Amino acid sequence: MAALNAKGLQRLRSVLQSHVDRGRIPGAIAAVALGGHVECFETIGRLDASAGTPMPADAIFRIYSMTKPLVSLAALMLAEEGRLQLTDEVAAFLPEFGSQQVAVEEGGAIRLVAACRPATLHDLLRHTAGLTYEFLGDSAVQRQYRDARVADRSRSNAEFCKLLATLPLAHHPGACWEYSRATDVLGAVLEAATGQPLGALLRERIFEPLGMKDTGFAVPREQWHRIAQPLERDPDNGEAVTLLDPRTAPAFESAGGGLVSTAADYIRFLRLLRNRGQLEGTRLASRKTVEWMTADHLGGIPVRHDLLPPGHGFGLGVAVRTAVGLAPQPGSVGQYCWSGIAGTYFLVDPAEDLFALLLLQAPNQRIYYRNLFRHLVYAALD
Repeated sequence: MAALNAKGLQRLRSVLQSHVDRGRIPGAIAAVALGGHVECFETIGRLDASAGTPMPADAIFRIYSMTKPLVSLAALMLAEEGRLQLTDEVAAFLPEFGSQQVAVEEGGAIRLVAACRPATLHDLLRHTAGLTYEFLGDSAVQRQYRDARVADRSRSNAEFCKLLATLPLAHHPGACWEYSRATDVLGAVLEAATGQPLGALLRERIFEPLGMKDTGFAVPREQWHRIAQPLERDPDNGEAVTLLDPRTAPAFESAGGGLVSTAADYIRFLRLLRNRGQLEGTRLASRKTVEWMTADHLGGIPVRHDLLPPGHGFGLGVAVRTAVGLAPQPGSVGQYCWSGIAGTYFLVDPAEDLFALLLLQAPNQRIYYRNLFRHLVYAALD
């Protein structure tokens, strides 16, 4: 039977502490669980380096793209109820996406062609809908996203989609995997399917049943003192670090990256996934739905960018490991994970009955710490 060794867990803490001491990160919370039991929960460094506040166990973090697995689960719960199917076209819920065109760049100019087929909800969940993210490159479509200010949080989810639908696709639906605004569109689909704002839907269907009391799209005023803050300036380039301000409720409840949460709350979600859809007698989704969610849905579909390392595919809201080797980090086939742009990360390894969570706010250092944390976790496994 697998076990975690004390020396490895102490090393995990000491290595992260050394990076705090060197001024690389302000602080962190790290948790490692085996067999569903949290064996390691470490609060390291400071909640706010400028104020010198120690990191509390209940610190609130901007989790950005770790919002995606929660919204993906909500979509699959609605599918279980027959309120939508993954084969449904996006336009069935959001008609503005009914006649999409693809931008083809030729000699510095753009030629628009009709999409080869409509995008489906399956495409949204696995990022094959032909959309992109404006900060991942400098293609003509990405420049259009930036010029249109698609990230403006003053628009509602529905208004965001009406704007996005006027812009061309970067790829034909199903042609490739590209990390994108797809989950933000999925959030608007869920609103159309239920008639509820996304935040209310998530609160009613996931947060309240799981006891995730500190997870939402904004932090109440009386809890502002618990918000984890990044270093004021990036330790590598000296530039000011800016993250979203969770003290103000946005009109745009971003399904792709808008939530804040705590270690305790997200651990409850990871326990639900580890238990294949149920926690402490509350079942949100069936065992087969969670297995389906955390299986590879790409097969031979090409992957753009290096967000998915070698040996990984993508499921419905999570990256999925498909080979023991190939990737530059250890892991098991079937392990799944995802992260957030401010520095948060989780992994679930069903083969080892292991899950782990890292919460920090260091956007430009996130990839280094994501990889470091994974190595440290597996190094502690006997």
